[in-house]
Amino acid sequence: MRSKICAIIFLLVIFSINLVADEGMWTFDNPPTERLQQRYDFTPTDEWLEHVRLASVRFMDGGSGSFVSPNGLVLTNHHVAMGQLSKLSTAENNLVATGFYAEMFKDELKCPDLEVNILVAMADVTAEVKGVVTSEMSDQEALKARKAKIAEIEQERKEKTGLQYDVVNLYHGGEYWAYGYRKYTDVRLVMAPERLAAYFGGDLDNFTYPRYDLDMAFFRVYENDEPLKSENYLKWNAKGAGKDELVFISGNPGSTDRLYTYPQLEFQRDYRYPMLLKYIHKRLEILRDYAGKGAEEQRRALGQIFGLENADKALTGELQGLMNEELMATKKKEEAEFRQKVASNSEWQDEYGDAWENIAELIGKREDFAHERFYANLRGSSLARIARQIVRYVTEIQKPDAERLEGYHKSELERRKFYMLSPAPVYKDLEEAVLLGTLKMSIDVLGEDHEFVKIILNGKTPEEVVKNLFENTKLDQIEVRKNLMEGGEEAVKKSKDPMIVLARELDPYLREQEKWYRENIESKLTPATERIAQARFEVYGKNMYPDATFTLRLGYGAVKGYPYNGTRAPYKTTMYGLYDRSLSFNREEPFSLPDRFWERQDQLDLSTAVNFVCTCDAVGGNSGSPVFNRDAELVGVLFDGNIESLPGRFIYDETKNRSVCVHAAYMTEALRKLYDAGKLADELEGVE
Repeated sequence: MRSKICAIIFLLVIFSINLVADEGMWTFDNPPTERLQQRYDFTPTDEWLEHVRLASVRFMDGGSGSFVSPNGLVLTNHHVAMGQLSKLSTAENNLVATGFYAEMFKDELKCPDLEVNILVAMADVTAEVKGVVTSEMSDQEALKARKAKIAEIEQERKEKTGLQYDVVNLYHGGEYWAYGYRKYTDVRLVMAPERLAAYFGGDLDNFTYPRYDLDMAFFRVYENDEPLKSENYLKWNAKGAGKDELVFISGNPGSTDRLYTYPQLEFQRDYRYPMLLKYIHKRLEILRDYAGKGAEEQRRALGQIFGLENADKALTGELQGLMNEELMATKKKEEAEFRQKVASNSEWQDEYGDAWENIAELIGKREDFAHERFYANLRGSSLARIARQIVRYVTEIQKPDAERLEGYHKSELERRKFYMLSPAPVYKDLEEAVLLGTLKMSIDVLGEDHEFVKIILNGKTPEEVVKNLFENTKLDQIEVRKNLMEGGEEAVKKSKDPMIVLARELDPYLREQEKWYRENIESKLTPATERIAQARFEVYGKNMYPDATFTLRLGYGAVKGYPYNGTRAPYKTTMYGLYDRSLSFNREEPFSLPDRFWERQDQLDLSTAVNFVCTCDAVGGNSGSPVFNRDAELVGVLFDGNIESLPGRFIYDETKNRSVCVHAAYMTEALRKLYDAGKLADELEGVE
């Protein structure tokens, strides 16, 4: 009885919160204007929205950022920059550990394979995409027609405008939008602090608060070998965010499942999350064994370990959310109310009523296929991935654009080649260790009689196969990759490089698996989710936001603390707390600090705000998002969420969901007094 009462109270609290909550990852075509007016007496103008949108940056290796000066200067997180910092590092010059600062333009370091995007155009193409589907088409024919139309839209608009166009699926097929991006690939590192300062507290403090991280990094975008003239940028407010202040975030949240049906959530809980976590734990075990061999091995593996530890903690929190009976009861209640409203209208019921059952049936098929689709692949090696891409590239570009696989359409080839020909360093010994370990895991799951395993092993042991791949491949040489791509199908067919040979042998099997998924799952799931999306529009209108899709979204909220651990978390932390936390752990890692923090402690204002929390709704992908005020002044940068926010992938709870941000005051204090980066601070503050 008590559990039932608690569940009812939980439902009532969530319902009452969501009536007025700072919830949502809103597209810029549908901003939360009425909510902002009602709750904060603020109305964003079209000019304000355009300025914010054009000042926002998407990092294509995962993350967000913003222009913060008229000279192409971009602010993001250190952990967003981690991949590029690692690629720019060597055994002798480890930028992740030492940090980096270029006082002059000429000293800024060009990143090997970083692409950033600015969203400059948006167009609703729903009618175009859905209009190609006729009632006479089979599900497979309809899916093919949709994909062909999307490729056509992207290429035609790219040719007309010169922009990179992506057609984005919103509301799970309710709408399709063509997003036009101005793309830049000459991006240079300007400044990053040491990892000890940026990731203070390490994995122990990850997804927690109170927090004390200097999680910032600065890049500069170049065009024609000159710093980009960025007319739209967020002016720096060195005072930073204040208590209860209205703030906004503009970033690219990666993925949420808030609009999923109940069976889809059950699939995530019972199949997807356990499978992913099992894989992550195994890969972390492999990487830690490798890192234990020495300092250089540790440096090489650090980026992957960091990313996987972060994923482990995030996915574990999300799974715990799905295992929470109250949360699942809320989702079931939401769906039941929605379906009842549909059923109350006979036309709606006839049009949309069976879509939920269709999805439930498909989820059953997906469960049977999930493990095979996941494990029948080569994981953990960039060279193996590039080999598969080369084999596909030379085949797909021979086809009409409409018939190509996704990722190989004309509009996508420039981006595809940019990454395939990346000059980033490849560490064969690291890739060999990871691929061997993950291959053995696949064999354990699938069994030695599985077709995928037979193709890979071909009578040999996993050790023999993997050793041959890395000892004899030359794909770590960019010129070799380029020659194969330019030589086409004939060159790939003749190649004796073991990576290419294996990719050739494996490709027919992988294509068949992907075809089965398209024909038996995707082709049927797409119209079902489109119908539910349309039903949602019919019932609720468009007073909602779509699930996250790693596209630009606007969020809003207030700077405020929250109840936790029997007390209350403050809205901000200070440098006093930073030093106290370090000393409380005897300055031992991960609570040590770079020497400069101790050597210059007496020069600092220890009352300076370090981190703060706000009610802005965010998930992974929002890392690096600018936090700004009503005047579009930058007051911080988002870098994390608290542990309570992890179920936010499925539901938002304003009482405890918080975004964790670096305060502008801390960044300013650190640049001027710790890193001798006064010139950079002057650029941020507009000092001539």
